[in-house]
Amino acid sequence: MTRRNPQTTPRHELRADKARRNREAALAAFIGKKAEIDEMLARLQALSDDHFNAHPDEVNWGHVGTLEHYASLLKRITDSAFREGEYAE
Repeated sequence: MTRRNPQTTPRHELRADKARRNREAALAAFIGKKAEIDEMLARLQALSDDHFNAHPDEVNWGHVGTLEHYASLLKRITDSAFREGEYAE
């Protein structure tokens, strides 16, 4: 794309170029955040597959409380994502 002198470039072209760059930046940020979430989900799944590092003979109410806390945090996320619970319309 050849750059034109801003003094001779129509304003609508300048606005369109700025909007395009803004969309590209937003898309890059979105993809980056999605990758962060995907990594967190993969780590949580691996931890869950390993029973949250708890051996069956050693499980106590502290382990239950920890999982209850994790579940409540995840519920806030799923309620928001799926418009359920306090986020229901």
